[in-house]
Parts: sequence; C-alpha cells; structure tokens
Amino acid sequence: MLLKFIKQIVFLFMTVFGTLGNISVSVNYMITWWVGPEKKPIHLILIHLAFTNIIILLAKGLQKTMEDFGLRNFLDDIGCKILIYLQRVARGVSICTSGLLTVVQAIIISPRASGWRKLKPQSVWHILPFFSFFWILNALIGKNLIHSVTSASLNISQFKNGDNYCYFMQESQKTKWIALPLMVLRDAVFQGAMGGASGYMVLLLHKHHQHVLHLQNSKLFYRTPPELRAAQSVLLLMLCFVFFYWADCAFSLLLSLSLADKSLMLNCQDFIILGYATFSPVVLIHRDRLLPEWWHAQWEKLRKFISLLSVQ
Repeated sequence: MLLKFIKQIVFLFMTVFGTLGNISVSVNYMITWWVGPEKKPIHLILIHLAFTNIIILLAKGLQKTMEDFGLRNFLDDIGCKILIYLQRVARGVSICTSGLLTVVQAIIISPRASGWRKLKPQSVWHILPFFSFFWILNALIGKNLIHSVTSASLNISQFKNGDNYCYFMQESQKTKWIALPLMVLRDAVFQGAMGGASGYMVLLLHKHHQHVLHLQNSKLFYRTPPELRAAQSVLLLMLCFVFFYWADCAFSLLLSLSLADKSLMLNCQDFIILGYATFSPVVLIHRDRLLPEWWHAQWEKLRKFISLLSVQ
C-alpha cells in the first residue's frame, strides 16, 4: 500500500510539475521571442522542445497517473493507438530537437573566423523546415505501433508488455527488423551530432575560461557574453538528456533479459521516460532565470499601475 501510494504521488507530481514547467518555459520564450528586439532561432527551438515535452507528459504521464489511481479505463482501441503513437513520435522528436539545439548553439558561439559561423541560422525560416522533417521522420518510424497496440478493454490473453489501459501485441519479425534499425540509426545520428557539438562547446568554453582568468590576473573587467551563458545551459540540458536516455536503454535491456517480476523495473522505466520531459525545464528556469525575471517585470508593471492610481 505504501509503495502504491508513493508511485501515485511520484507520477502525479512529475506530470503536473513537468507540464507546468514546460508551459512556463514556452510562454517565457514566446514573450521573449515576440517582444525582444532580436528574434533568436534558439528560442524557437526551446519552445518546440517544451511543446514536445508537454505531449510526452500528457500522453504518458497522464495515462500512467490515472492507471495508478485506479480510474476506469476510458481508452478504446483507437484511443490507445493514438495515445501510444503520439507519445512515441513526440519522444523521437524530442531526441531530434535536442540534437538540433546543441548543434545550433555550438554554431552560434563559434568564432567569427570559423567556417561553422556561416551555417548560423539567420531567421526562423531556416529552423522551421527541420521541425517538419522531425515530425514526418518520427511519424514514419513509429508507424508500426498503429498495428501492435490495442486496448486492455478487449481482454485478449495473448497480449503482453502491457499497462492497465493499453497492451502491446507481438510484432511480426519483418516489421520489427524494419522499425528497430531505423530507430537505432536516428538515435545514433542525432546523438552523434549532439556529442560532437557538445565537445566543441566544452572546448570553446574552456578557452573562454582561460581568457577570463588572464583578464582577472591583469585586473581587467570582463563580462561573460549571453551566448556563452546560453551554451552552458544547453550543455547542462544535454547532460540531463544523456543521463535519462541511457538509463532508459539500460532498463530496456534488463527488461528483455530478466525472467523475474518486471513490475518494479517497468515503473522505474516509466519514471525515466518522463524524467527528461519533467526536469529539463528546471534546468532552463534555473540557468536562464526565466521565472524571477518574469515576476519582476509583472511586479514593476503592477507597481507603476498602483502609483498612477494613487496620483489620480
């Protein structure tokens, strides 16, 4: 009973907290993007990443929370297919968007004399085609789920690897060996790009740190450019992604090899799947100080409004 209660609270907290966090991030960057003097493509990528995280949390977290609280199964066969398919596609888009975010940020902070600087996106129209490509690519890769997912309400005994609401049927070997290599190739390409761009950013930040130390020894004042502070935030975000991604891979391997009771490992894997979507906005809010600045701006508006009323 205690473990069940803890599981209910954990998944409820992750779903609500993560959804509100991603909404806060997306709203803050939307305001910055529309109102700011310069429309930065990196903000659009972060908005898109927050949007995909919200889909993952609502599709996976909300379903998992309702299952844990014992609510009645409201999903029919079509509902299960849509929910699981949307979750899988959004998760793939999140992987692709995280890779794009790292590469674009590395290009932005590259030296002006570098050849990479020529690839810097100059407007939002250079970024939007990537989003369309990511959704189409992952929609095609996850198409096999449409045929392999069904509702638990059908009560068919040959289904396995299921939740209380939706079950995965056995896939044909042909379908499995088409979808699996595509998923592995997608993850390898985007994580390879992410790793290369992250290493490049670490090298540039190290050089910048050495430069700052030299200036401090010379007793000269130097302020870190906002692009480098943003790069530090992106690197922390990528560390968060790598941790949850490889933890998910490890649990998937354990589940495929284990013959014991898998309920605990399944719950741990569900926690890890929701982990990046839940905690990534925390990194952005903490590093970029989104909420404090927003509340400060609202407070200043309220204070000016009250002062005008008092004068009248």
